[in-house]
Amino acid sequence: MKTPPTICIIGSGNMGSSLIGGLIANGHPTNKLWVADPSPASLAHIAEKWGVNTTTDNATAIKDANIAIFAVKPNILHTIALELAPYIQEQQTLVISVAAGVRVSSLSAWLGNQIAIIRSMPNTPALIGCGATALYANPHVNAQQLEEAETILRAVGLVVWIEDETLMDAITALSGSGPAYFFFMMEALQQAGESLGLPKDIARILTLQTALGASRMALESKESLSELRKRVTSPGGTTEKALQVLTDSNLQAIFQDAILAAKNRSEELANQLAESS
Repeated sequence: MKTPPTICIIGSGNMGSSLIGGLIANGHPTNKLWVADPSPASLAHIAEKWGVNTTTDNATAIKDANIAIFAVKPNILHTIALELAPYIQEQQTLVISVAAGVRVSSLSAWLGNQIAIIRSMPNTPALIGCGATALYANPHVNAQQLEEAETILRAVGLVVWIEDETLMDAITALSGSGPAYFFFMMEALQQAGESLGLPKDIARILTLQTALGASRMALESKESLSELRKRVTSPGGTTEKALQVLTDSNLQAIFQDAILAAKNRSEELANQLAESS
């Protein structure tokens, strides 16, 4: 049996906390988890809830770690990376970054060119263990580290690997921002139901359950989304009539424009972060 790696998580915000909970739920030993954060109150809550090691000192958290997870805001990652670079270089620690928009080239410049680095793009449903995370590894990550990183991120949902880091901007636009698109659509559906006379609570629960059911059907089916849509759409029926309105409104093109706008903004923000550091 493999010895579980010692993992330190820098940052105890939403993503850091979700990773702690997911790892413990998957059986990772609490004594092999360190969490660093400048807030004593946040650390006290985490220690009481999960029984992991906590500290306000980043160096203390990372000194014996095999894996370091940077779960901090992108604008402070530069400072933290420079602070911890000597420890990471000495121990050849695997670094996993969940900071949006920070490229591997920037992390390598701060940490050292031979350091194993994995960049990740999770989304907010990771908070309930239902996230979608894309991972990109630089050439210094070995097979065992790839497996360890996937195990960590699978603790909060689905994981996919990409070989081209430039795709991260498209992934940010699709799945990173994606939950907001679905919330927006669900808002619209609920409001439409209310406008037809449905009580607010009934319109809401029918909208949410319908969204959940459609998503589960798509995940569990081997059929394409197009085929699943056709199966619900009887010729001359109510669904066909509604879909015709959406088609006439060119909804597909609207979504393409929206995703492109998000991708372009992701690129702009990444460039700004690279220039500012």
